[in-house]
Amino acid sequence: MSPFFLLSLLFGLTFGQTASLCAPSEYIIHVEKRECTYCLAINTTICAGFCMTRDSNGKKLLLKSALSQNVCTYKEMLYQTALIPGCPLHTIPYYSYPVAVSCKCGKCNTDYSDCVHEKVRTNYCTKPQK
Repeated sequence: MSPFFLLSLLFGLTFGQTASLCAPSEYIIHVEKRECTYCLAINTTICAGFCMTRDSNGKKLLLKSALSQNVCTYKEMLYQTALIPGCPLHTIPYYSYPVAVSCKCGKCNTDYSDCVHEKVRTNYCTKPQK
């Protein structure tokens, strides 16, 4: 192997996270409750993008720390609350949702993220929007 290739590989492993494209991204959540008349479309931000990962095929040649499989996740977030219109008095008409302030490439934290990739659910309203 050439010295240039080895130097490039070392540089990529060391500084790969800085080249990731993980950032807050605009997203629309459609929220409805069975008891309420309307659906609410909420504009928020989520963490989305590409994070550098390492191929585990070379695990015998690399350090364990170089084999991380990072995801784009929240670095800082806050919660906001919206009022769902058309709810009867006995129903709680509020919906709290996360807003990504900043993002990072890191391990998925199950305390506030869904780390399992489930089948795609459509994000739409079945009731009139307000």
